Amino acid sequence: MYSFGWCRGIEDAELLKEAGYDYIECAITELKLEQENEFKNILSRYLDSPLPVKSFNLFFPADLKIVGPDVDCYRIDRYVARVAEALNRIGANIAVLGSGRARALPDGWESEKAEEQFVRTLERISDEFSGSGLVLAIEPLNRKETNLVNSVEEASRFAQIINRDSIKVLADLHHMELENEPFQTLIDHKDWLAHIHVADTGRLSPGTGAYSYDQFAERLKMSGYSGMISAECTVRDTREFEDSLVFLKGTFT
Repeated sequence: MYSFGWCRGIEDAELLKEAGYDYIECAITELKLEQENEFKNILSRYLDSPLPVKSFNLFFPADLKIVGPDVDCYRIDRYVARVAEALNRIGANIAVLGSGRARALPDGWESEKAEEQFVRTLERISDEFSGSGLVLAIEPLNRKETNLVNSVEEASRFAQIINRDSIKVLADLHHMELENEPFQTLIDHKDWLAHIHVADTGRLSPGTGAYSYDQFAERLKMSGYSGMISAECTVRDTREFEDSLVFLKGTFT
């Protein structure tokens, strides 16, 4: 029903394959899309990965602002086009838009104006992803990481504004725990869910802490979600990869 992956650098693809994972989730920023020669040099590592790179996160580099007075629409448009082309070549299905610093409202910037800018970026991404099978998953982040989109409910509101198949929502257990967002929201906004991130207490490996996995998994099953689940966390020992996979399979399947 579910497939399991881990957010890691492409150099760990073989390690994750040996641990039994279905895919690896890498960072778009590591593709160096604004440095054409660097991108060409590293692309083969993703094309020839021993484990499919089915999802990408870290959509925008921190200095590429998508809200605020320093937005460069031309740079955003060019960058988004390169993201779409690269991810299609690699064969990814999901692109995660977290990028807390890129989307953070600077002091004094009106929230209404920021939302308009955010919607404009989502529309631009949707245009590029349309017809390719790629889906953007808007990731809610806790308030320590950004001040725009801090809940699944908020992310779903933006997805509904765009109302296209290429713009959906991610639910992250770690951020939901920090924001005390009720897991019922997974059911309430089930039509918009496209991807899941998990971690455990202290943003460590699944199964090592006290996060409410049983309740989260129950609501996720009730929502009808049946896609990818990626661990996104700090790893203290590579043995945690196998241990966490056993935990995840036992919890979600």
